[in-house]
Amino acid sequence: MAENKTQPTDVSVEEFLAAVEHPKRREDGFELLDMMRNITGKEAVMWGPSIVGFGSYHYKYHSGREGDAAAVGFSPRKASLVLYGLIEGPDADRLLPELGKHKTSAACLYVNKLDDVDREILAEMIRAGYKHVTEEFHTP
Repeated sequence: MAENKTQPTDVSVEEFLAAVEHPKRREDGFELLDMMRNITGKEAVMWGPSIVGFGSYHYKYHSGREGDAAAVGFSPRKASLVLYGLIEGPDADRLLPELGKHKTSAACLYVNKLDDVDREILAEMIRAGYKHVTEEFHTP
């Protein structure tokens, strides 16, 4: 079975964020870094070349595929900020309508800039998403 391509690296999160070309995306990345660090109590780790992750969990699908992933995280992409681990928790359906301007996919939350969303709702989603993943998969 193929190994998960997105693995933790030793790349500096601060250096990665400082190199983000778009000034607002860079500023929002540093704000998310502080927010997620404070909420999770975990230090940020680069997962692959572009995901800033906090904590981790081990998953195993019914197909037999398994691996490790960041419990919550984000990536300051060119088109938008992509947030991971926030829309699968039990509170997500209740919180998403209150969040502000956003889009979702199967597992990701997309926001153009943090000024488009309610930061208190976002913090609650980070807290709930992290708790959900770490409790469901029994990881610290």
